[in-house]
This record gives sequence, structure tokens and C-alpha cells, in this order.
Amino acid sequence: MHQFKQPVYATSLGLLTDLYQLTMAYGYWKTGRADRRAVFHLFFRKHPFRGGYAVTAGLGAVVEYLKQFSFTEDDIDYLRTLTGNDGQVLFEQEFLNYLANLKLEIDVDAMPEGTIAFAHQPLLRVTGPILQCQILETALLNIINFQTLIATKAARICRAAGCDAVLEFGLRRAQGIDGGLSASRAAYIGGCAATSNVLAGKLFDIPVRGTHAHSWIMSFDDEIDAFESYAAVMPNNCVFLVDTYDTLEGVRRACQVGARLRSKGHEMVGIRLDSGDLAWLSNEARRLLDDAGFPDATIVASNDLDEHLIESLKHQDAKITVWGVGTRLATAFDQPALGGVYKLGAMQDADGTWIPKVKLSEQLIKTSTPCILQVRRFIDKETAVADMVFDELTGPGQQIVDPLDATRRRTFEPDHQSADLLQPVFRLGQPIGGQPDLRQIRDRVRAQMAMFHAGVLRLDNPHGYPVGLEAELHQRKSTMVLKARENTRRGISS
Repeated sequence: MHQFKQPVYATSLGLLTDLYQLTMAYGYWKTGRADRRAVFHLFFRKHPFRGGYAVTAGLGAVVEYLKQFSFTEDDIDYLRTLTGNDGQVLFEQEFLNYLANLKLEIDVDAMPEGTIAFAHQPLLRVTGPILQCQILETALLNIINFQTLIATKAARICRAAGCDAVLEFGLRRAQGIDGGLSASRAAYIGGCAATSNVLAGKLFDIPVRGTHAHSWIMSFDDEIDAFESYAAVMPNNCVFLVDTYDTLEGVRRACQVGARLRSKGHEMVGIRLDSGDLAWLSNEARRLLDDAGFPDATIVASNDLDEHLIESLKHQDAKITVWGVGTRLATAFDQPALGGVYKLGAMQDADGTWIPKVKLSEQLIKTSTPCILQVRRFIDKETAVADMVFDELTGPGQQIVDPLDATRRRTFEPDHQSADLLQPVFRLGQPIGGQPDLRQIRDRVRAQMAMFHAGVLRLDNPHGYPVGLEAELHQRKSTMVLKARENTRRGISS
């Protein structure tokens, strides 16, 4: 089972939160409600990249974070220095003592990493004392939002590349050290074959790939000397970057060096194109390589690639077989954030009865779904056909209702094949079992993608996959919303 080879999140991260989480925690403690049990759901509202799905990622990092969670003496010392607008201390010492001795007692249920997920479904459900659930919000969103975003981008890119390998080259453009590491991890989950990020290779056991840059060529008097020297130094890793001066002339010189390399018992792996008309150049390079006796030499392409450019190049019959994708993958260039949120779904009253909670908004998309939620996926002949979000306290029922159009409904027989997606991860603050390794998660993504109609997965204008609320839950939500709006109109607290 998967353990991080080095615990990236082993340092104290108790303060990896927004201040308002701690001020609310202080309020819960001060009003005697710190231990009142609550349920929060982490979900996103819109599919990223104008697509039709997301690939869940980040749960492994969440597990490591939760296992190590605490407030250290240094953390408490820092919190003691915070003051309010009047210059007085923000938190009294007794509350800081409470934090210093805090031990998590939460339950976490989550979609396994590598699950295909959709808008308004909980990817993660946290149950426990409301103070603890609240403090965890920011860090959980930080981890899940980014890695899910990058895994989704990688899945889209890899789908556009088809059977070709995609290499993640984004570290130098990533948002900081952890951004680079998280991007490499998530990109591998999403389907990338390897990364250039050596630290990610060490920490996460991801294959690493790379050869040389233009500076290697420029450091020699001429290109062929640079190729010859590299071949002498790294005879088993020769992918020659050919576009420093003249691309096709570079290919010819690579072939010359490749022939000499072969005479010494080694084989040129291929060439890399990093500029110009990649469709035309790859075809010309393929012709030169084949004519020189290198039909198996790989043509690697880079240069600000993404799923749309790769799809276009494939349609143009480009002879590229390996795609190096950097900035537009590791930074999620066309959508820098997933927009995931973390909302209260239910809370126990003083008698232990669960009371559903709903957040209203002028925008329908921002109105939350109350209760303790689970997601059931219905399957027909190994194809996913619809998802139901239901309240665990009342059960799944048989009918789903489109939350944006109540006239659209679908009914399933009780014995219809299905699977519940939120699985136990923590119970009373302790992890349950181990986590799969990244290769297993990557394989899960592949298997999950195979369960969905191609229309759901296409890059642009995807077919909408049916995701609905269970009929009783839909009715309960509608009633709560109407009541809350009426009470607001009348000035009555709900």
C-alpha cells in the first residue's frame, strides 16, 4: 500500500489555514459548541477547462496532512502574538492551551483518488466536532483543489495524445516548490508517463526523463560536436534537441551521430523539436530519420503544448510520438483554480439529532445541498449511466432529479448495478488501511475513463453526464430553500 517515500507533509501544518477558521474555532469554543458534531462536504461547482468532468486527486496528501496534524509550541507562541483592532490579544490563553492539546476525532469519507467526478458531488465528507472540521477547511481545499485541477488537465492532454506518451516538464514554471511537486504527482495520476522533476521522482516514485537543453549545444563551437560529446557522455540517453540553429540540419547531424553511436553498440533514442511548425517539421524529420535507417527513433515535441494543440497536430498527421508538456499543464494555464468549496451540510442539536443546513444564494449554482451526502454511481454493462446524490440517513431511493431542472427525472430499479463513491478514509482521527500507490491510482483513472461515453470526455462542448439529487432529498432541499426565503422576507431567523 502507498506511503509517501518521504513525508512531504510531516512538518507542522496546523497554521496552514485562514485566520477566519481560527476565529470561528475560537467562537465555537467560547460559546460551548466546539464538540457539537457537524458534517462538511468538499465539492466544486463548475467543471474545469470548459470540460465535462474532473479527475479526483490529492487524497494521499490529505491523509499525510491529517496524520501529522497538530499545533506545535512554536505555533501556539505565534498565535499568542496576534491582536485585535484594539491592540488586545486575539485569543485567550485557555483557548491556546486547548489547541495545543487538540487531537483529531474526525471521520473522513472520500472518493478514491483517480475517480471521475462531476460538479456538485462531494469529493470529500468530513464529520466530527465542528471546531475540528472548521479548522481543516482551508488546507483540504488547498490540497484537493490544485491536485484535482492538474490531474484533470493531464487526463485531457493524455486523451488528446492517444497512445503516445506524455511527459510532464513543468517544474521551472510551476507555482513554487510545493506547486511543482503537487503538479508532478497529479500529472502522473492523470496519465503522464514520466516527469522531469527529479525530487518528485524520489518522493513519489514517478519515472523521470530528460536529456539536454539548448545551452548544451550553445556551449560548443558547433552543433555536431555538442551531439558527439553528449553521445560520449550519455550513450544510453540520447534524445538530441535539434532546433538550436536549423531544425532539419540538426536532424541530419543527429542521424550522423546516431550512426556512430550504433557502431559502438548503442542506439539513438530520438530527437526533440521545441519550436517552429511542429506538424511540418515532424513529418520532414520522420522522413530524414527513416531514410538514415532510424525508423524506430522517437520524435519528441515540446513548446507550450496543451490538449488543444496536441489534438490539432494529431489531426494534421504530425509524426510526433512523445509529447513534452510543461507550463500549460503544471500551471493549469487556461484555468488557474478549480473553485472547490467546503460547506456545512448538517449539524447535531443538543439532543444529538441531525439538523440539515442549507446555504442560500442569489445564484442558484451557489445554493448548497443539505444533509449527510453520499454519491451512488449507476452502471449498465460496464458503462456509467448516471450518479445520484442522496442523504445517508434516509437512503438512496430510486429516482434522481436534475437540480437545475426539476422536470428532468430518471428512475432506477433497486437491483440496478451501482457503487457508492465515498469510501471510509479516517475514523475518529485514525486512518483506515493504507493508500494505493500512484501506479494503481493512475490505472484507476484509465479504468474510470473507459466507463464513460466518449461524448462526456470530449474536450469541447461535452455531453452532460446525468447527475441528480435523490427525489426525497431534492424535495427536502426545495422545502428548506422556500422556507428560508420566506423567513428572510418576513425577517424571521430560520
